[in-house]
Amino acid sequence: MAYIVVLNPLILGFAADSEGQFLAGGTTPGAGIPAIAAATALVAGLLTILMGTAANFPLALATGLGLNVFVATTIAKQSTWADAMGLVVLEGIVILILVLTGFRKAVFHAVPQQLKVAISVGIGLFIALVGFVDSGFVTRVPDAAMTTVPVQLGANNHLSGWPVLVFAVGLLLMIALWVRKVRGAILIGIALTTVLAVIVEAVGDLGKASEKAGGWALSVPSLSGNPFGMPDLDTLGEFNLFGAFDSVEGGVLAALLLVFSLLLADFFDTMGTMTAIGAEAGLNDEEGVPPNAQRILVVDSVAAIAGGAAGVSSNTSYIESASGVGEGARTGLASVVTGLLFLVAMFATPLVGAIPSEAAVPALVLVGFLMMQQVTEIDWRDVEIAIPAFLTLVLMPFAYSISVGIGAGFVSFVLIKLVVGKVREVHPLMWLVAALFVVYFAYTPISGWVN
Repeated sequence: MAYIVVLNPLILGFAADSEGQFLAGGTTPGAGIPAIAAATALVAGLLTILMGTAANFPLALATGLGLNVFVATTIAKQSTWADAMGLVVLEGIVILILVLTGFRKAVFHAVPQQLKVAISVGIGLFIALVGFVDSGFVTRVPDAAMTTVPVQLGANNHLSGWPVLVFAVGLLLMIALWVRKVRGAILIGIALTTVLAVIVEAVGDLGKASEKAGGWALSVPSLSGNPFGMPDLDTLGEFNLFGAFDSVEGGVLAALLLVFSLLLADFFDTMGTMTAIGAEAGLNDEEGVPPNAQRILVVDSVAAIAGGAAGVSSNTSYIESASGVGEGARTGLASVVTGLLFLVAMFATPLVGAIPSEAAVPALVLVGFLMMQQVTEIDWRDVEIAIPAFLTLVLMPFAYSISVGIGAGFVSFVLIKLVVGKVREVHPLMWLVAALFVVYFAYTPISGWVN
């Protein structure tokens, strides 16, 4: 998970708000990166420790990928950064209320077991795709190419560049260690691949891909310079709770739609994540519910509030926790250790940044395989559940969104039961959630009508 300390500042630190200001950086793009990195590590550390101690579950939390992109590219563009973070805090407060009233857990119990399995499998496919894309092994085809193929192998449909080779070696090494049942295979794989990356960079002086072709995707592996320093926490407390209701074009209704979009994404991402982690660890009960589910959801809701209050976007449960489960984590002790290491990362951001994504993401591909193994639990001969399950697991990677996959599965499940005349088999909450997802999918035309 350490990559989020590098990736979150890159996403938030280079996006200007409606006034041309950059988060913690004034009018200079990227100037706030050290502060964003430190606050990202701080909130992740504290909330992950809270998850371990309060819920005793091997689940770690940090700034949510996808959520931070939505905040940077959609909300901040319509308001100030403080107003945008205020909406994140509001979203967390609403989710916490839904948890404390039992609504969030009731929704969780209303979801059919095989749909929960599909969510887990879909997340496995999703994180595997993330791994391949972040490594450069799979790339996006430029829109200007006017091709019907959305992704391709490497650049120009062939593999090239030392960073891609480092990823491939790392993945093969990790697989070899795993099938040999070497304890610590994932961690050993990341460490050895990082060493290889440092050597490759020292010899080839590749730099970043954004600066020259064949470079590293995010961070350049280098152990030069001082790896330690005092953290800059200038983003803490930089939020305006109700500011967006005045600054966002479209007023109160437009701001409420933004909160609603954040809420749905956060609400169901966490549900899918904790189900997947519990299933991988063998901790879920016969209904697919992990232990201490209510406490898990409370901590996750508090994390959303904390992320907004710290100015680093909503924090949420991380599917990368499956890496720890893959190495034997079964209790909250794993989360406590992970949280403490995040706190250490506040003082060692340069060291964390020395790990290139090409060395870390092979773990996502391997864990994706492990989660895919649950697919046999779905009855593919029963079309009433198989079609919603199929849409759930394929749309997560195809739409690059966990929430979209869950929403498509829920809506199609309710529709099929309605068509075949089995309305009574659908829990009332499933009807409600499916209706909310219809609104979620229709956000753009609705907001266009409002504006």
